[in-house]
Amino acid sequence: MITYHKLDITLSPSPAKPHPFIGSTLRGAFGVSLKKVVCINPSYSCEGCFAKDNCLYYDFYEQKNKAHQYRFDFDLNPKNYDFSLYLFEQATQKLPYVVSAIHKMLTEQGLGVNREKFEIDKITCNNKTIYKEGKFDLSDVAAQTFTPTTLNTKAKITLTTPLRTKYKGKLLTTTPPLEILIHSIHNRLCELTNKPKTRLTFTPTYKEQSTSIKFTDQTRRSNRQKRKLQIGGITGNIKYDDIDEKSLIYLQLGEIIGVGKQTVFGMGKIKVKIFETTESVG
Repeated sequence: MITYHKLDITLSPSPAKPHPFIGSTLRGAFGVSLKKVVCINPSYSCEGCFAKDNCLYYDFYEQKNKAHQYRFDFDLNPKNYDFSLYLFEQATQKLPYVVSAIHKMLTEQGLGVNREKFEIDKITCNNKTIYKEGKFDLSDVAAQTFTPTTLNTKAKITLTTPLRTKYKGKLLTTTPPLEILIHSIHNRLCELTNKPKTRLTFTPTYKEQSTSIKFTDQTRRSNRQKRKLQIGGITGNIKYDDIDEKSLIYLQLGEIIGVGKQTVFGMGKIKVKIFETTESVG
């Protein structure tokens, strides 16, 4: 269905205190470092660049009307700057450039307004250590293919970071119908795999058991627009019973690719817990 790498970056303890939402900091710093790693244009400008069609920085940051095949992954209110980064489809082939940019970002460039630098404890890719004690080893790293786990009819969905999506033309601030989540995941899958958006071939069926959803407001600093932007969304839990199998598969896919808008920043992170038939979802 989709191939991907999952990079997990573990940092040594640091006095730096992260912002409650570190997505904007990570994406911005990563972009600066990635451009330094891959840019071969003497003018250092993307406009009219002869190499932009084959440039990873241009693809990740400047290409318009195209889904960017990566996303940052972390929790809200983190105690440190540990994070993960997913690469999807063709982007998995650019792993050496991505790892080099992450290393430069953390050890040379730094994060935040104070350009705090970090010592990297280790970097793993698909649970294989690829960086440790100053040494890289990217041999025998193969992309994963999404495979759903055991399926059942009971599940709890946790919206870990704010999920931004529209319902009936308005930003959703309350519990979303499951159909909205499934459609969002389906559309994102189509975008990431460079396929035309199509309608679902099934109608999700389910019973919503309980919900504890709230709207969580967040801001990010846009260096391009020189101002703070609101990026709030919904967080919390939704418990379901009698979910159809195809919907459960899509929800598990959503754990990997994210749900809704601005997933590259770490928005729309969900976790899915599937219960045994006799187990309570309470």
